[in-house]
Amino acid sequence: MEAFSNIEGFTEPNMMEGLHHHQFHHPLDMAHPTASESELARLQDEEFEISTKSGSENQEGQSGDDIPDLQRPNKKKRYHRHTQHQIQEMEAFFKECPHPDDKQRKELSRQLGLAPLQVKFWFQNKRTQMKTQHERGENTQLRAENEKLRADNMRYREALSTASCPNCGGPTAIGEMSFDEHHLRLENARLREEIDRISAIAAKYVGKPVVNYPLLSSPAPPRPLELGVGGFGGQSGVGGEIYGAGDLFKSIGAPTEADKPMIIELAVAAMEELVRMAQMGEPLWSVSLDGTSSNVLNEDEYMKTFPRGMGPKPAGFSTEASRESIVVIMDHINLVEILMDANQWSTVFSSIVSRAATLEVLSTGVAGNYNGALQVMTAEFQVPTPLVPTREVYFVRYCKQHSDGTWAIVDVSLDHLRPSSIVRCHRRPSGCVIQEMPNGYSKVTWVENVEVDDRGVHSLYKQLVNYGHAFGAKRWVATLDRQCERLTSAMATNIPNTDVGVITSQEGRKSMLKLAERMVISFCAGVSASTAHTWTTLSGTGADDVRVMTRKSIDDPGRPPGIVLSAATSFWLPVLPNRVFDFLRDENSRSEWDILSNGGAVQEMAHIANGRDTGNCVSLLRVNSANSSQSNMLILQESCTDSAGSFVIYAPVDIVAMNVVLNGGDPDYVALLPSGFAILPDGSAVQGGDDQQAVGSGSGSLLTVAFQILVDSVPTAKLSLGSVATVNNLIACTVERIRASLSCKVLNSAV
Repeated sequence: MEAFSNIEGFTEPNMMEGLHHHQFHHPLDMAHPTASESELARLQDEEFEISTKSGSENQEGQSGDDIPDLQRPNKKKRYHRHTQHQIQEMEAFFKECPHPDDKQRKELSRQLGLAPLQVKFWFQNKRTQMKTQHERGENTQLRAENEKLRADNMRYREALSTASCPNCGGPTAIGEMSFDEHHLRLENARLREEIDRISAIAAKYVGKPVVNYPLLSSPAPPRPLELGVGGFGGQSGVGGEIYGAGDLFKSIGAPTEADKPMIIELAVAAMEELVRMAQMGEPLWSVSLDGTSSNVLNEDEYMKTFPRGMGPKPAGFSTEASRESIVVIMDHINLVEILMDANQWSTVFSSIVSRAATLEVLSTGVAGNYNGALQVMTAEFQVPTPLVPTREVYFVRYCKQHSDGTWAIVDVSLDHLRPSSIVRCHRRPSGCVIQEMPNGYSKVTWVENVEVDDRGVHSLYKQLVNYGHAFGAKRWVATLDRQCERLTSAMATNIPNTDVGVITSQEGRKSMLKLAERMVISFCAGVSASTAHTWTTLSGTGADDVRVMTRKSIDDPGRPPGIVLSAATSFWLPVLPNRVFDFLRDENSRSEWDILSNGGAVQEMAHIANGRDTGNCVSLLRVNSANSSQSNMLILQESCTDSAGSFVIYAPVDIVAMNVVLNGGDPDYVALLPSGFAILPDGSAVQGGDDQQAVGSGSGSLLTVAFQILVDSVPTAKLSLGSVATVNNLIACTVERIRASLSCKVLNSAV
């Protein structure tokens, strides 16, 4: 880590010189615990002193004589506080093993210079603390659900009290209630049962019933993205309509007992269909016409081979079906575990899956693995641009181990269980077949087969979506291959230390990669047209629109507190994606487009390679400002590329916090506001060649530029029009610089 010994003296700069209130705030002081943490540490030490009469204090006190402490009632008790290093080491060990055995405790006590009993009681106190926090969180959630149900209950009571006869307008007579009133009475009875159930559960945690809590009016659903500027607060979305307004994550619950046999039967049939589709060739599958080797489904042959059991395709829907195979560097069992865990699945595929949740597990599998596992889920699929609506799906996922040793995981939609909802994407049997290969490799055959209403897609992205590159199997397997290489890099131990700037410490590599992973997830989730967002168009026409939204960050250790303004725009470039990617990730050309670096030279201080392609890399950059009066700054950047697309994502980072990360510290408390670029092919036939070939054929790249700026450190402050205008100008100037620089490079290459 000699390369980083000189970065401790740096100070954090004003990231936007000349911009009003556009500093990047990093209010981190990891070396000092808060008041509550200090109090907790004191209580822990007190408990230790009380519990160990012959502890370290007594051992020290016996250095001069053999008089026991019990004969010294006036002796002042000395408390032994753990050092910051001891706490960090025990915190790190607790994450891996919260219940250490005697041997592990003795080894820790030897390494940290503590008595084994001190280590034992620290872990006991830590487990008690975590249990208390968990129960407090569950209690808060239960209380919120209870209050919501009470508010709904009151609303139904009021509706019943004011019910009137539809014929005469008078009070409704008993026995003559309308259908609506009858429905309300049934719903009210259900809510009463729900309130009683939740009250009983909550009483277990708080020690008393919660039925005496006052009734509250039903709060409006939280909108994490609100624009507090007159004229910008409307419900305008892509194309003037918010797609997925029903929000699957709020409107859908777990299936009923009556639905479960039907779900199981559907999952078994879907598994059979998936395996056959993964194995069959022509005429079911044919090579695509866009110049790639992708397999495209013959719709007529599909209808003959698999007669539909769920009715005809909805009017206005189109079919997207594709198949891809790839060999990845990951064990087949690990692959199954990732795909069957909603959190791991959405993390590995963060550029595709914006949100995912498991509603109910119908079966956990047999024989200690996922064979036979069945779970009902919701997910939202995205493209990194505000111009393509996300796709919400309610489905069942089924995992099965087959006789030949292969594993298959299939998804199929459960739309028939929610007929009143607006369905814009229906997932036919889709998923993957995983075959074990030698040396820890696996062969994955991926099938995507959906029916979708894609009328909300912007014309720029129509071709990409229609060819299946936006949501198709090619993008899934390309992302999986790249992420498998990234995971392998994170676990690597034999890193050569001959190259300057290579991080060889395994702890430092792991922490830095974890921090970069969170940065990428935050960027992807904040740039798409998710139903969690409300984008507002600021200026321009057509594809040059700049769309903005705000987020209020409160009590989020991974994001600075205050109002964050996000701005994004997408446009077409007559340059091939690989050329755009190389230009944007190269530190030598950064000054050509990065306005915030103020023309300063950029130097790579450290990097971690993430795969075969040299473009897959996590870097720590230092910007040397051209103005000597300005301080230097650090930038964390991850660049990643595969056959389906590329990303260059970066964020200014606090120097002190980065030193902690590089030494293997916890990266979760490093505040980040990621900005960057998403580069996708435009869907045309030309995928290789040079830029002149791209221009001549009309091929090029679809580039999304996005910024996140902290405009006010006070979360309750109102967003000013000046701040919006400044960010609008920032993104517009960045786009013009990129266009001008790449145009010059294309012209120079032609000479």
